Amino acid sequence: MEDSVDRHLARWRGKAPFDEQVEAIVTRMQVLVKHLAHTKEAALREVGIQDFEFETLHRLVARGGAATPSELATDLLLSPAGMTGRLDTLERSDLVRRVRSTEDRRRVDVELTPKGHELWTDAMTIRAEVEASMVNALSPADQGVLDGLLKKLLVKTEATH
Repeated sequence: MEDSVDRHLARWRGKAPFDEQVEAIVTRMQVLVKHLAHTKEAALREVGIQDFEFETLHRLVARGGAATPSELATDLLLSPAGMTGRLDTLERSDLVRRVRSTEDRRRVDVELTPKGHELWTDAMTIRAEVEASMVNALSPADQGVLDGLLKKLLVKTEATH
């Protein structure tokens, strides 16, 4: 069985200075990452939100549904001004709301609205189904092996960078 990476390797064989096994592994990972990115884009289109909206909702869900604007800005690597603009857009769409902190009136918290949580859940459900379909091409045993091998690569890479 041949895939697009096999054809890529055949085109470049003898023309580029690379280890063919390394090139095969890295290129297959890159192609799979592209497929996952397209899956995310399709899921977001289907539920009617943009990537920046999803990423903000995602961080809010991870923080239990509420966070300060500065916490979100840190999570999303945004400037305070960039975060304010993003929150303005999300608030106009009724995906989040700003509320004064009950402990400190100077502090404003951002909360996920029911609509925001529903859209995030819908997008995550679509993504989960497509991702499971991709991974389920492997047996449960092979999934465990692949997970272990990828973890080994990631641990080594994170330790050296």
